[in-house]
Amino acid sequence: MNRLEGKWVLITGATSGIGKACAELFAEYGCQLVLTGRRAERLTDLAITLEEEHGISVQTAAFDIRDQEACIQFVRGLEEPIDILVNNAGLAKGLDSIQNGEFEDWNAMIDTNVKGLLTMTRWISPMMIERNSGHIINIGSTAGHETYPGGSVYSATKYAVKAITEATKKDFHGTKVRVSMVSPGLAETEFSNVRFSGDTERADSVYKGMEPLTGKDIAEIVVFMANRPEHVNILDSIVMPVYQSSAQMVHRDE
Repeated sequence: MNRLEGKWVLITGATSGIGKACAELFAEYGCQLVLTGRRAERLTDLAITLEEEHGISVQTAAFDIRDQEACIQFVRGLEEPIDILVNNAGLAKGLDSIQNGEFEDWNAMIDTNVKGLLTMTRWISPMMIERNSGHIINIGSTAGHETYPGGSVYSATKYAVKAITEATKKDFHGTKVRVSMVSPGLAETEFSNVRFSGDTERADSVYKGMEPLTGKDIAEIVVFMANRPEHVNILDSIVMPVYQSSAQMVHRDE
């Protein structure tokens, strides 16, 4: 059953990976889209494709989610009420131990994964509360449930997403606004390329000898959550490829 047709869906970080896959799948369900990201050309190309293929409306806005004022101005300029907010924009930078970490990398992760998500939630949620309707879906990580060496700050940001998701649900207690999170394990997107600053060989090695998740795998779960009846709230879903059993247990074929 399609309960999503005609709803307005806002997706951050929609230029690649999970965000782009979510945009494509919500479009298949007949949703109207508002897509944000830093790369304007990619957003424009995606919008044109989705409008032509699905006959929907796609609005785009290119800005950095770390820019709080840009986020606020963007939300103030929205012409349609947002039914579903997918807080997808996020990244990992580096895999250094905490004693060797780079402050620039730390700030990028904290400002994007935590502050950016908070800013969008802060300015979108009051409108949902006012209408007593809406759904916020945060993209977390298995790193928000289990740490690993070299992942101290990235894990900290994703533990924060978990805490924010759970506390937001409690803040909305008594309303019909839903709050959810999807926590992916190894998913082959641009994630590792960004983490290793464009070192493609090192990024590819993360997925060597195993079959990782794809952006579409996660998008299907996001859309499944959004498509539940209005009285159903899935708070979290931990999703790993069958080759993975924990952050550091990954089977690789010879």
